[in-house]
Amino acid sequence: MFKQLFKTKSINAIMHESEDPNKQLKRSLGAFDVVLLGIGAIVGAGIFATIGTAAAGDLARPGAGPALMLSFVITAVACGFAALCYAEFAAMVPISGSAYTYSYGTLGELVAWIIGWDLIIEYAVGNVAVAVSWANYFKTFVAGFGIHIPGWMSTDYRTAAKIPGLFESAPHILGVPIVCNIPAIGIVALITTVLVIGIKESSRMNAVMVIIKIIILGFFIFIGVQYVKPENWSPFAPNGWSGIQAGAAVVFFAYIGFDAVSTVAEEVKNPKRDLPVGIIGSLIICTILYITVAAVFTGIIPYKALVKMLATQQAEPLTMAIHYANIEKYGNLFVGIIAFGSVIAHTAVLLVFQLGQPRIFFSMARDGLLPPKFAEVHPKFRTPYFATILTGTAVGVTAMFTSIDEMVDLTNIGTLFAFILVCIGILILRKREPDRPRAFKVPFVPFLPLMGIAACFYLMLGLPWITWVRFAGWLILGMLVYRSYGFKHSKLKSII
Repeated sequence: MFKQLFKTKSINAIMHESEDPNKQLKRSLGAFDVVLLGIGAIVGAGIFATIGTAAAGDLARPGAGPALMLSFVITAVACGFAALCYAEFAAMVPISGSAYTYSYGTLGELVAWIIGWDLIIEYAVGNVAVAVSWANYFKTFVAGFGIHIPGWMSTDYRTAAKIPGLFESAPHILGVPIVCNIPAIGIVALITTVLVIGIKESSRMNAVMVIIKIIILGFFIFIGVQYVKPENWSPFAPNGWSGIQAGAAVVFFAYIGFDAVSTVAEEVKNPKRDLPVGIIGSLIICTILYITVAAVFTGIIPYKALVKMLATQQAEPLTMAIHYANIEKYGNLFVGIIAFGSVIAHTAVLLVFQLGQPRIFFSMARDGLLPPKFAEVHPKFRTPYFATILTGTAVGVTAMFTSIDEMVDLTNIGTLFAFILVCIGILILRKREPDRPRAFKVPFVPFLPLMGIAACFYLMLGLPWITWVRFAGWLILGMLVYRSYGFKHSKLKSII
């Protein structure tokens, strides 16, 4: 038993298994497509929803204030270390599965299972949060056209309990109020349909959305900079370094996604070149955008005013900033434009994350750790259709009845944990197989991977203790699933 738990799968074996024609995905993506997929995954709920809370703080953590700009730099550095390690792995092992596959080849089956289970938090659980946030912005957007979605069909049960009169206005069955988030499941169903049809079609849809949301962020910067008051940047760090660290831990959610690029490795035409370009290129572009947006946002709204805003207002920070600027002419139009951009940005993130999760299931099933149904490829579209539909159903149904609270933190800790294991994997593989050809190499090994481990763990320390408890509970549940199915059906077991 012990031997199987830490048995690694050779890189050659991993590459050979991907050559099965019945389980091959269609290679149709180029470097530009990969960069846009990265931006599509990164720019979304994080920048459009979390910067308000990160700057103001809440009951669980202090706010960063204008030092949010520095929080973004710290997070970008941590992600940069991890991105270099992802790029080396992705170019060397261009297989679906991301950190799960890399861990299988370096740390053994047990760690691979843990990371595969952990990535469900990043993609599926993270997408629940994005879907809920999307629904909030969509409701704001359509309200500008006089279309008002009733609260009972656009709110989860727990949030509805805090809104006076909502339960009374909702329809009842046997005296029980019916409350659920219909827009959230609607957008997930639409995205799932597109993903089943094909990767190239999904990529084209993503490209259009990426262009739109970059234009919208540029629009916010162009309009907002005219209302920036430098005195609002003082005090720069109202809560000191603790506020900056807490802000970095929160806005990490804004960077989640660059690693999703590695999940489409089997669908990239020239993965050895295009995957490193996509991973690192998208991270650099988004970092520049984020710091600029943070500077404008905190320059418009002073910290003392920001902390007095309601949590619901902080959840829509860019539109809140335009409202606060009190633009007499076209102010409402500008708010509507930014709300539209947020809807598009959230949709792009949903697309890429819904794309990533089924491909991780696909790789795990190919290794025998999940039922073979998860590895089935559609005969016409050449996509992992069963895993895609199952993921979409789970995310959509969960989004109907849950709030965004705590989900961002849980997603962050799961992703940071994955980043740490990827950095460790680079150190092990450099030692174990130093002569293996590498199209891209992390420079200054072991220094940079070690810095990546330290930086990611430091960000994890900025998360509330309850998040660590929930994460531990999730991993324990995963071990029970592995013991009951994966351990018994692992294909490695037959060769030990």
